[in-house]
Amino acid sequence: MGSDSTTRNESSNQTLATYRRSIDNIDAALIHILAERFRITKAVGEYKATHELPPADPAREETQIARLRALATESGLDPEFSEKFLRFVIDEVIHHHERIREDR
Repeated sequence: MGSDSTTRNESSNQTLATYRRSIDNIDAALIHILAERFRITKAVGEYKATHELPPADPAREETQIARLRALATESGLDPEFSEKFLRFVIDEVIHHHERIREDR
């Protein structure tokens, strides 16, 4: 009886380990994607500072939020979560753009 339980536990542990490896890979991909996004938004911030454009663009932000909420819904992701996540990213980008502008 103990042998069946041990085999079942080993199988469960292997399944969990497989899931966790997949999650780890996705997390790594997210970090790389965010890093690339911030490299591009840094260039946008420099462009805005050079051309004396405001760090924030509320109309674009609202368009993006609406677009990504719809995409989240289509993808089976909670649109409230996606909006909170995007708002966090947008706020951080604006903060970076403000710093770029101040450093000029």
